[in-house]
Amino acid sequence: MKITPIILAAGQGTRMKSDLPKVLHPICEKPMLWHALQAAQAASTEKPVLVIGHGAKQVRDLIGDDAKFVVQEERLGTGHAVQQAESMLKAFTGMVLVSNADMPLLTSETLSELVTRQKENAGPITMLTLIADNPRGFGRIVRDNAGSVQAIIEDADCTKEQKEIKELNAAAYCFDSEWLWDALSQIPLSAKGEYYLTDTVGLAVKAGLNVEAIILDNADEAIGVNTRIHLSEAESKMRARVNQDFMLKGITLIDPQSTYIGMDVEIGQDSIIQPNTYLRGKTVIGANCEIGPNTIITDCKIGDRCEILSSVLEKAILEDDVDMGPFARLRKGAYLAKGVHMGNFGEVKDSHLGEGVKVGHFSYIGNATIGPETNIGAGTITCNYDGENKHHTEIGAEVFIGSDTMLVAPLKIGARARTGAGSVVTKDIKEDRLAVGMPARAIKILTNKK
Repeated sequence: MKITPIILAAGQGTRMKSDLPKVLHPICEKPMLWHALQAAQAASTEKPVLVIGHGAKQVRDLIGDDAKFVVQEERLGTGHAVQQAESMLKAFTGMVLVSNADMPLLTSETLSELVTRQKENAGPITMLTLIADNPRGFGRIVRDNAGSVQAIIEDADCTKEQKEIKELNAAAYCFDSEWLWDALSQIPLSAKGEYYLTDTVGLAVKAGLNVEAIILDNADEAIGVNTRIHLSEAESKMRARVNQDFMLKGITLIDPQSTYIGMDVEIGQDSIIQPNTYLRGKTVIGANCEIGPNTIITDCKIGDRCEILSSVLEKAILEDDVDMGPFARLRKGAYLAKGVHMGNFGEVKDSHLGEGVKVGHFSYIGNATIGPETNIGAGTITCNYDGENKHHTEIGAEVFIGSDTMLVAPLKIGARARTGAGSVVTKDIKEDRLAVGMPARAIKILTNKK
């Protein structure tokens, strides 16, 4: 049976007090609409239909070809919003799954269960409910003495007695498509001037048709986002969910509550993530690594058995067995080959460090290529910028750069060369030469005994 999801994403979200459309506010680095879309897609067979309104262009630009779009020009309620998809789905035969873009915690498993129950339901509606003490503005579920659903009463319309009802409408439904469109045309206009999708339940009951309800096991899934407070709450719940998934895969999080891991991050088995660590973007971390504490990594690829302490990395690549920190920084284009050591307060940008390279503390390496087994002394700087252009520094294998050396690019230093401490190197140094001074000059041919 075909299942088409309709996701309601037209609301303005005035209580968010933001220029950004509500459904585009991020949760774990992804817009809340993205989360709703992923869950609906996994539970359906057809391309989702997004009902959009406020910020329509921004939503279209974000989603692209992953959905079909209909625009709700006037905000006349949830029933009116679903009705906007009628022209697109009128000929569709199957089931329609309706959810909301501002409920990012609703899982694909829950929506799939909703679909499965509707397949077994002789009536036209299966809905999702929850039991909670705090109604959060949700409508109340009214049942008869036999326990059958009779109606959904919107929070604003509840009597004093109805407000005591603990079963709430979670605002996710699965409908028989052929029944749905006729029912929407019969929904009355409310006192607020809106057409409520919830009124379809009363129409079904009035016609003697069965309405099924699934009660959520985890009420957190029904958290809706209407304010920045709700956004923070949903962020916290989603982050806990992501962290739990990683721990179940064999990754140790010393303090999950202070650990932030984005939705696209990958971590290898037996890695340890220390407290106050942020892993963002499309970061990939290998097995048996130790990351943190107090580390921020964004869009990096990190090999196995790496140790990164209190450092900041962005768009960098580390091969296996690299250790760095504390307080080191890798900027865009940094590539550290196997076994590189980088000391505290070192910085690398747009540079390739070969296997076994050691970079001393307080050093800056920019626009450089460094050969294997080279030692960069503390305080070394590649002076790569002349005020107008960046220039390249090439350092060969097994070179020893003395502390506080200034390497004024463009520059080439041959294999096994050495510089004295405090040298200012402005000209190329041939291999096996010792250069010292300010400016540095070669004073000796080195004999390497091995």
